[in-house]
Amino acid sequence: MSNSSSSTEFLLLPFADTRELQLLHFALFLGIYLAALLGNGLILTAVACDHRLHTPMYFFLLNLALLDLGCISTTVPKAMANSLWDARAISYTGCAAQVFFFFFLFSVEYCLLTIMAYDRYVAICKPLHYGTLLGSRACAQMSAAAWGSGVLYALLHTANTFSLPFCRGRVIDQFFCEVPQILKLSCSDSHLREIRLLTFSVFVFLGCFVYIVLSYVQIFRAVLRMPSERGRHKAFSTCLPHLFVVSLFISTGIFSYLKPTSISSPSLNLAVAVLYSVLPQVLNPLIYSMRNQELKEAIRKVMSQMFSRMC
Repeated sequence: MSNSSSSTEFLLLPFADTRELQLLHFALFLGIYLAALLGNGLILTAVACDHRLHTPMYFFLLNLALLDLGCISTTVPKAMANSLWDARAISYTGCAAQVFFFFFLFSVEYCLLTIMAYDRYVAICKPLHYGTLLGSRACAQMSAAAWGSGVLYALLHTANTFSLPFCRGRVIDQFFCEVPQILKLSCSDSHLREIRLLTFSVFVFLGCFVYIVLSYVQIFRAVLRMPSERGRHKAFSTCLPHLFVVSLFISTGIFSYLKPTSISSPSLNLAVAVLYSVLPQVLNPLIYSMRNQELKEAIRKVMSQMFSRMC
């Protein structure tokens, strides 16, 4: 493989060498994928069909569920297919598509989580201005800005990565096309451009993280000053799920990209990649519906309608 133009495919890291373990990994990933489809699909259907949930908070939650479906569909189906058919290959175009959609969906999700922190801040700290600051037009504009910036961010990373020449083999030490692993195959010093871009991304995401933290400091101060215990409980029931999702999303990503190289190994890298690229998308629907009574009732209604039609 002399350069990127002559690359026709890459080889991904398999989960196991024996056929039995490969089939076991396929079954596990299939169960995880179906759980993610079911959980996020129920949230999408409940929010879309229940007019009581047509509010800014649930509009952003609908976007989050859609992103989670996209995120897990970017990596897991290909991993399942490779385990089922005892294959490792992914085409050059397929690898570029994985990188694009991975950066696109995850960056949009992070922007959306930041917007959702702003939504909770306005709802609790400035309730009288909520309708003005978060009207339908403002929500649509913020959502469109998140999706649009995600496209530009993903195009920048994808073009920057796949413009590099690859001459250090074609084996990617990951079960999907992960940029840090792809950069190891580059034989050009120009890969420093991508490293600088990743470093810039860290500072941008750090700024969003600081904003989320400061927003929740203000939120918790306002909640603790509420005289009504019922009001405090309702505020916490809408804020804590979002805070758990943010913590899960950020902690798994930080551990994956900033873990010491001394503890790095192919098996650990696989486990960590599953942790940050699969686990949040499965747990997010459960986290959001656990303490939200309105959402639970809407999901029950959707499920009862589905079962009644089946019967």
